[in-house]
Amino acid sequence: MRSSRLKQLTVSWSLLGYYQRFEALVALALTFLISVIIVVALIRLAMGVVDGLVFSAMDPLDHAVFQTVFGEIMTLLIALEFNHTLQYMVARQQSIVQTSVLLLIAILALARKFILLDLKAVSAAQVLALAGATLALGLTYWFIRARRDADGA
Repeated sequence: MRSSRLKQLTVSWSLLGYYQRFEALVALALTFLISVIIVVALIRLAMGVVDGLVFSAMDPLDHAVFQTVFGEIMTLLIALEFNHTLQYMVARQQSIVQTSVLLLIAILALARKFILLDLKAVSAAQVLALAGATLALGLTYWFIRARRDADGA
């Protein structure tokens, strides 16, 4: 499957304009950089969890530990989703990043924020602002998807 994408890119490369080639190269460079970041973050997360569980007697049920570990996992998921989106641009399956995908990534980032939120240290206004941002992003995604479904039906 990957070789077919590469073959498709090489065949269509000559048909691309200069700016489209520039976009593809930037997306390819970003994909590579984000992949390196993902691998390093995954290794550090794995080492931290193993070190904490085996050598430091880390309690995975401790709320602070849970927040930290799952916050890092959510960060990796966000990076993976962003990288996946960039791969569509490299393969020229999409010429631009889809707004709906960016909205979903932003919703994931807010979910991460809620996981890391210390309710004892944050004000009600901050929680309300985050809830409002989540609602706004969710409604925007819903409107875009409803419109896309109506146009495609």
